[in-house]
Amino acid sequence: MDAERGDPAGPAAAVAERERLVRGIERGGGLRDARWRAAFAAVPREAFVPVFHDSVLGGYERLSGDDADPLRRAAWLRGVYQDAPLALRVDDEGRLVSSSSQPSLMALMLEELEVTDGCRVLEVGTGSGYNAALLTHRLGASQVTTVDLEEEITAAARERLAAAGFRPYVVTGDGALGCPSRAPFDRIIATCSLGAVPTAWPRQCAADAMILAPLGTGLLKLRVAPDGRAEGRFLPTSVYFVPLRTPGRAAGADGAYEVDAVGLGLPREALGDDRFRFLLDIGAAGLLPQEAYVLWRRERRPRRERYGVTVEGDRQWFWLDDPSGPYAWELGGYPNGA
Repeated sequence: MDAERGDPAGPAAAVAERERLVRGIERGGGLRDARWRAAFAAVPREAFVPVFHDSVLGGYERLSGDDADPLRRAAWLRGVYQDAPLALRVDDEGRLVSSSSQPSLMALMLEELEVTDGCRVLEVGTGSGYNAALLTHRLGASQVTTVDLEEEITAAARERLAAAGFRPYVVTGDGALGCPSRAPFDRIIATCSLGAVPTAWPRQCAADAMILAPLGTGLLKLRVAPDGRAEGRFLPTSVYFVPLRTPGRAAGADGAYEVDAVGLGLPREALGDDRFRFLLDIGAAGLLPQEAYVLWRRERRPRRERYGVTVEGDRQWFWLDDPSGPYAWELGGYPNGA
């Protein structure tokens, strides 16, 4: 026991770090639901990120829980429980492929999901498996399905989940297609950014289900009506996730819309204002940058929560204030009929 207490990355240290993280999220206004607080206090994040890549100037530094150096192991554990996203996989060109999201953002999204006992949840973007473990702690293994594109990701997550005592249904497949064999779902949550809402998702939802997903740099919350129409608004929070990867669509294909505002003759306020960048990001297919700027100024620099999305059959559109109002722009879909 003395040796365990003296290990800077041992079980006692992990419990202390976990409690510190939970207190920090609470101070920031999160984890208002005691059941989610209990999940964050109980699920060991270190079990799901035995290795992560810490950003350093010009690249990443690998930190591991198996490092022979106790000081580096301690740095790894502190990093695991910092309120920050963690890079899990980086490709040969240095691009982030898989990550574990910022815990306070995970807490926000899980609480916004408004689950109740018995809810069937589909998570798109398994990643490390940590978010699936939190869902399983709250709802039970039979209620949680999680999907990711690559067997390398899902196999590792499945193994870590089982080792930590969690056995949700882990699927390898195209997340844009959902998981029809496990439908209908009461909730769908995505932990990857989208360029549009996959139309397969509302079709796999029960009546009055909810879809919570990052669209561009916004967090979209949709309600699904009995007729399959999904509609809702963005939350105020800005978010940044690794894009959803599907067969035939490269990583980064759904990244933020890039524009040189100054080069296009737009004022510097447009370049520096996150609200304007958000409008360009989502409305890029239907707006020229100059048109977007005129609209943005005329409508008093609208915040994210004034925007919404409607999905109706194979059609979907992004709108300001009113889904049937004058400001609406069509959104594209995903390949493979998704």
